[in-house]
Amino acid sequence: MHFVIMGCGRVGASLAKSLDANGHSVAVVDRDPDAFLKLGRDFSGSTITGVGFDRETLSQAKTAEAFAFAAVSSGDNSNILAARVARETFGVSNVAARIYDPDRAQVFERLGIPTVPTVRWTAEQVMRKIIPQGSITEYREPSGKLVLAEVHLDPGWVARPIKEIESRTKARVAYVTRLSEGIVAHDDLLLQDGDLVHLMAPVDRLGEIERILDQPVRTVEEEE
Repeated sequence: MHFVIMGCGRVGASLAKSLDANGHSVAVVDRDPDAFLKLGRDFSGSTITGVGFDRETLSQAKTAEAFAFAAVSSGDNSNILAARVARETFGVSNVAARIYDPDRAQVFERLGIPTVPTVRWTAEQVMRKIIPQGSITEYREPSGKLVLAEVHLDPGWVARPIKEIESRTKARVAYVTRLSEGIVAHDDLLLQDGDLVHLMAPVDRLGEIERILDQPVRTVEEEE
């Protein structure tokens, strides 16, 4: 898959090198050509010097072909503008923008741009936003038999109650992240678009649970 990253600071470079090492096509945009030195000699992706929200610059980065776009420069406004251009002009579905001001994060989330305040922003956090499929292990208890994982849900689960997820997967939902804030899960809590679901499950069943949640609810019901 092709990824475009705006900003080649510590987080942007780390994210780019990780994606490149996993065999993905990566284009990195930064207005300072010296910033690309952070990528190292082994980086096989492309680098584009320019303003990250400029259409010509984004075209050079093949943004229209991108699976995801991450704006991780040092400026909130530049990041949000670039993410919106990537989504609204180039049609990129998976976008994420780095935000320094946590009070503004919720506003941008409502614009459909996933954000995380910079105090919690790492390359791993960006990866979670732009590659939503499957699950990401957040905690493994000492015996190694149980894991707390953030799981991806098909959009068809939106407006369904937590108890239905637990019933279908036979796993326990620990909490839900909504607009960058954690909510303790309860049976009648309805999922909203953009929610991140964190559940505790046996490690040997995680693959099965991913398969159940990564397809429409109706398909799951038909299989049963």
